[in-house]
Amino acid sequence: MRQVTVLGSSGAFPEAGRACSGFAVDWDGYRLVLDLGYATLPRLLGHWPDGAVDAVVITHEHPDHCIDLHGLFRMRFYGDLGGPRLPLYCPPGVLDRISGLEPDVDLHAVFDLHPLPGNYRVAPFDLTGVALPHHVPNAGIRIQADGMTLAYSGDTGPTPALAELGRDADLFIVEATDRDGETNRPTRNLLTSTEAGHWARRAGARRLMLTHFWPGNDRAAAVAAAQLEFDGVVLAAEEDLTVILGAPDR
Repeated sequence: MRQVTVLGSSGAFPEAGRACSGFAVDWDGYRLVLDLGYATLPRLLGHWPDGAVDAVVITHEHPDHCIDLHGLFRMRFYGDLGGPRLPLYCPPGVLDRISGLEPDVDLHAVFDLHPLPGNYRVAPFDLTGVALPHHVPNAGIRIQADGMTLAYSGDTGPTPALAELGRDADLFIVEATDRDGETNRPTRNLLTSTEAGHWARRAGARRLMLTHFWPGNDRAAAVAAAQLEFDGVVLAAEEDLTVILGAPDR
């Protein structure tokens, strides 16, 4: 089984029945999580009821991308799951943010921290974290295994680094916040759907998945906007959507 499942797709805060940013990657039984925003942990447990995760990658410290890491910590710390510490790949600030919720316990008792940006061998994957512009340090993620490349932007403003992050990716997951007035801001820290399509095209990605939708936005309109720039397959991240990695379609 080689697939990625959407745990959450909302930006900032979850809409009813949805969750914020999160993706579960299963590669021949190796389980890697990309982001754990609001309401993602229950969805993760819906797919993996035993809660067994092999590694976690968090793009940045905003709670819509990391807050359920605290729930995972509590599950492992108080749930007597045993086993070695869980590898955690993230930029500085993520554990500081979470430790504010749990000041009396050392989070390193559960997590084995590996800082991003950086390059790592993570069991079957070569993992690369690339600095991208945002309000706080954000690492775009590129994982490669057996000729497959999965790339994920986290949150970012427009930057040529996106073209390298998603270069020839089998699936490029890109935030498409489409927040009102975004393109008029003097400093850009988020993308539009059209820009997501532009950078996926520049990257030569095979498939594009839009995510991090601002609550209330029209997702079909977001896909249509991205298709103006990108002529490959464009998907809207939807909770529980599973995409086969390395396959021509889902």
